[in-house]
Amino acid sequence: MEYKVAIPTDDGYSIAAHFGRTKGFMIFRIKEDGVISKNYVENHFTGHSQGRHLEDGHSHHHNSHSGIFAALHDTQIVIAGGMGRRLYDDFEKRRIQVFITREREIEKALDLFLQSRLDNNPDSCCEH
Repeated sequence: MEYKVAIPTDDGYSIAAHFGRTKGFMIFRIKEDGVISKNYVENHFTGHSQGRHLEDGHSHHHNSHSGIFAALHDTQIVIAGGMGRRLYDDFEKRRIQVFITREREIEKALDLFLQSRLDNNPDSCCEH
């Protein structure tokens, strides 16, 4: 079976600590035996990347996550260092599996995922 995996990153090598604030995403097509292809997509679609912030630094959350889901439309799996609880719940509603991991290296996280050994800490989602 083939999967599409999205991983937020600021440098192409490490997993960004917060999904919405990342500079971009590494998009991988994988099979059980490894990576088929990868490419980088700049983040022009999250609220944080579009500068929708309040004076206290928090983003406006009256808008939907439609831009994220349009950009990642055929993604089955997201591996992130963190994200807001609302976005996490929206991924779940769309049956997109999310891993909130402590692992910081993209290649290592993918390897652990392929071995069914990647940690998942959904309780660490932030409430904003």
